[in-house]
Amino acid sequence: MDGTKAPVSAPPPEITGAVRERIAADPFCRHLGIELEALRPGYARLGMALTPDMLNFHGTAHGGAVFALADAAHAAASNSHGDPAVALHVGLDYVAPARAGCRLVAEAVEEERGRRTALYRLTVREEGTGRLIAAGQGRGDILGRGDGGVGGGGGVPGG
Repeated sequence: MDGTKAPVSAPPPEITGAVRERIAADPFCRHLGIELEALRPGYARLGMALTPDMLNFHGTAHGGAVFALADAAHAAASNSHGDPAVALHVGLDYVAPARAGCRLVAEAVEEERGRRTALYRLTVREEGTGRLIAAGQGRGDILGRGDGGVGGGGGVPGG
């Protein structure tokens, strides 16, 4: 070893075309105002403005709204390769409350991708401050890869 650092490779290019359009047009995400900000193979970043109707009775973000954003990031990343994928499991730990008016950003990063399943690290942060709101992981079932197109589990389409 000569003490030099290995070169840092550039991230893969953004995904364009039909895959991106299909993910960006998700009706549930559009209903919640969730926007696709970045999409690369195995990676997605989505954002959502936290509106007053997304609050719980404590005046903070409802867990369902935060979860929906994280789940949408998981769905986008797991479908980013072009193979249909559905969620087998998504788990999320809530770390800090988010208040109305802030913008939340969720990222899903592929940690492992096998022939039939893939694992993703999920984070939801407050835009601007970077404060962690929630973190977890999702496991997706990759449909149509070596199994006749039926997948290995039931899963939730798109989620």
